[in-house]
Amino acid sequence: MAKQLEKYQEVERSIITTYRKTIWSPFVLAVKKYNLIEAGDKIAVCISGGKDSMLLAKLMQQLSRHSDVPFELVYLVMDPGYAPENRRQIEENARLLHIPITVFDSDVFAASETAAGDSPCYLCARMRRGHLYAKAKELGCNKIALGHHKSDVIETTLMGMLYGGQIQGMLPKLKSTNFEGMELIRPLYCVLEQDILRWKEYNGLQFIACACKFTESVEQQAAPNFSARKRVKELIAQLKKENPNVESNIFQSIHNVQLDTLVEYKQGGARHGIVAPRTSEEKDE
Repeated sequence: MAKQLEKYQEVERSIITTYRKTIWSPFVLAVKKYNLIEAGDKIAVCISGGKDSMLLAKLMQQLSRHSDVPFELVYLVMDPGYAPENRRQIEENARLLHIPITVFDSDVFAASETAAGDSPCYLCARMRRGHLYAKAKELGCNKIALGHHKSDVIETTLMGMLYGGQIQGMLPKLKSTNFEGMELIRPLYCVLEQDILRWKEYNGLQFIACACKFTESVEQQAAPNFSARKRVKELIAQLKKENPNVESNIFQSIHNVQLDTLVEYKQGGARHGIVAPRTSEEKDE
């Protein structure tokens, strides 16, 4: 009789078998294509308790076991002011999935809500990242890994154009300007959210969402607040019915920028005009 696998073993097996094509392979592709992990790295895998960061933790754990490149991992959980039941669920999921987390406390939720009034989310995200950088550096890490996925990249690109009046992507890795020697990496850069959801449901896992008081209060209001990201998600879903390649095309567009067709662009904060004048034929188009 075959030995019964423990839950964490079933989850690990699903990543490299059932979801090998949609999760494991795109994850490895991003790590290699964008050179996200180098020998000697000590990486803080930042876990918020949601599906994305928990999957990231398992992927990084699997990679560390099988990679020819030696690197260390710290599974870092910041409690920014979670309700007790949300913190408990994070800790229970970590035990269930055999992820040895390091937890530290902060007052990010309270501070961002006080300082930013009705729109604390942007400030909250910046403050959380700052605390994570500081703690990771304290623990001897040179990188932090976040759970932003391919769908985040696609939606952010479209949001910038439709609501921000700019063409702006989300980089797979980024050097910190405030913490010398620290770098942010996004190993889920090539993994779609729909495949993360399928993995979660296949394994019968339950994770927390944002879990901040502001988000909870908005969800409880009778009149729904406008969300640019939610609207963009809906738009992409609608466009996919007409063209299944919409997501791939948007993602590819930030890898295939035709700079000589743009009127202006910014680099390093400096604005630049057209490098070369267009031909008469191009002007007539």
